[in-house]
Amino acid sequence: MTPGDGRVTVVVITMDRREELLRTLGHMTALPERPGVIVVDNGSRDGSADAVARDFPGVRLIRSPHNLGAVARNVAVQEVMTPYVAFCDDDTWWEPGALSRAADLLDAHPRLASVTGRILVEPSLREDPITPELRYSPVPGPPWLPGPALLSILAGASMLRVTAFREAGGFSPRLWLGGEEELLSLDLAARGWWLCWAEDVVVHHAASTVRDRRQRRRLGIRNTLWTAWLRRPAFDALRRTVAVLRSIPKDRASVSAVGAALAGLPWVLRERRVVPMDVERGLRLLEEPQRTSVARRYVD
Repeated sequence: MTPGDGRVTVVVITMDRREELLRTLGHMTALPERPGVIVVDNGSRDGSADAVARDFPGVRLIRSPHNLGAVARNVAVQEVMTPYVAFCDDDTWWEPGALSRAADLLDAHPRLASVTGRILVEPSLREDPITPELRYSPVPGPPWLPGPALLSILAGASMLRVTAFREAGGFSPRLWLGGEEELLSLDLAARGWWLCWAEDVVVHHAASTVRDRRQRRRLGIRNTLWTAWLRRPAFDALRRTVAVLRSIPKDRASVSAVGAALAGLPWVLRERRVVPMDVERGLRLLEEPQRTSVARRYVD
């Protein structure tokens, strides 16, 4: 076998999606880059962890007794010895050559913290609806940036510099899961790191049908509000709150989400840390694309 690309470790988190997980691992372990792969099983009850141990003995398996949500990625990154980590969901996988391409970009640009790939939706291979927002991101960036500047990654399709990830503290245990990427991304940007999108870094997504869509919506609304309140100036946080409330369905799930967000106000106010003005200017430029987005609507 030819040597693999030793710059990257792939991290996959999963819960109760055995078949999707095994398909993803089949793709990731067959890549020409031959990356190390770490799977964190979030307390699955469908035999996912045993299946990984049986079918993929070369994969590092971490069994969590309970569901850590996105914090499972933090647990995995503690084990990473390579300079870069590529995140996968159990229903996404990187195309051959994409890991090396993303690592090349990180090698070439020391202040670049992350590269988010272009997502193709299985089985049609059409671009994910979020693609135009990333390709035409209005966030200003320096001339050296190798792609459009972003202020939020997509965790299932991004490679990060491990030192930057650790410096920013990883994913927040408070947010747990659902839109958890934005807070980490803002904390990276506030520290002077840059995030970008790359047209030629391709990731595939075969959306799992095994998910509680309403619960994911509740968490997404709550976390979006918390992120705005934690990091944006008061007036901008209020404007973002109004925009979110206008965009969500008027149903019990939304009421529950807003109630959960309000219940978190005491700790939010304690831990509030406003981003620098240059980051806030980028967030303001994103408000119109967010308002008209077809990919970010809080619907079931």
